[in-house]
Amino acid sequence: MAQVTVEVNGRPYAVGCEDGQEHHLTELAKMFDQQVRHVSEDMGQLGDTRLFLMGALLLADELADARARLTALQAEAGRSQADRTRIETRAVAALESAAAKIEKLANEGA
Repeated sequence: MAQVTVEVNGRPYAVGCEDGQEHHLTELAKMFDQQVRHVSEDMGQLGDTRLFLMGALLLADELADARARLTALQAEAGRSQADRTRIETRAVAALESAAAKIEKLANEGA
């Protein structure tokens, strides 16, 4: 298991992670640090625990919004696929009908 030192709100924290995940963990810590610093700028120094809680809540809110958007996009994609299938079915039926009429006309003319 790897260990990475990340900095949040100007303080170092040693965090363990799976080998190979050090860069990813560092990037996540940077995102969290930005949220904590944003809270600190807006509300002043509240103490690390409270700042971390507020930062985590802001990130959780962003995650909830992203999940809601993803769910809406997935539903829209499902509706689009259903519409496409319905249109394809109608197109196939129209082509089959046209082919049958052409075949009938060809048989009548022979």
